[in-house]
Amino acid sequence: MTVLTLARPWLIADLGQEMRVLSFAPWRPGFATARRILWREVRNADLTPDLDVDRWFAAEMAGQGASGDVGMLTSRDIGRHFTAQAEVEGIAVTCIATVGLGNAETAGARRATAPAPVGTINLAVVVGAGLTETAQFEALTIVAEARTAAVMDSGLRLGNGARATGTGTDCIALAARPGEMRFAGLHTALGEALGRAVRQAVAVGAEDWMLENGRVADGYPP
Repeated sequence: MTVLTLARPWLIADLGQEMRVLSFAPWRPGFATARRILWREVRNADLTPDLDVDRWFAAEMAGQGASGDVGMLTSRDIGRHFTAQAEVEGIAVTCIATVGLGNAETAGARRATAPAPVGTINLAVVVGAGLTETAQFEALTIVAEARTAAVMDSGLRLGNGARATGTGTDCIALAARPGEMRFAGLHTALGEALGRAVRQAVAVGAEDWMLENGRVADGYPP
């Protein structure tokens, strides 16, 4: 069972056991064995141009006793996190999401400069099944697809009228036990559970951000 702890400026997901985590997180990306996935909340003003972010974050993780865990950074209020769970044919998936859309982008194009304040989508997804490495890669693609679908469903549009598909700094960390399950596509029970949990968590988070920031579906920035 995954246990969440909010201890500002940290949000900590304890996986209950060591798992194989696949991510592109700023701390311990790629495949890493870890028991915890952590969010470190930052303000834009904290990340000054002269700051060595890698060294600073290493010190922050060490100070938390989390050098052996996986760490993500977000400027989203970590108190506004959302969890969704889904179980299909006995395969359970949990998604914990912090959703900020301040630097939303659309795939295939990019804005000349990232807007301020920066926001991002950070996801920790925990799979209750043992996966091969290949299946874990495939599962990560399903998570990304579900996240994008939820952002598009939110109806957020950029200043040029394009519908947002994500942000410029999204991050995903997917945890699972090593095992024999070989497939995680949309035709599988695991793929269905992944899509359902992630899509629900991101949808609620996106709605929360839009309400907080006075944005409406298919509206344009003021």
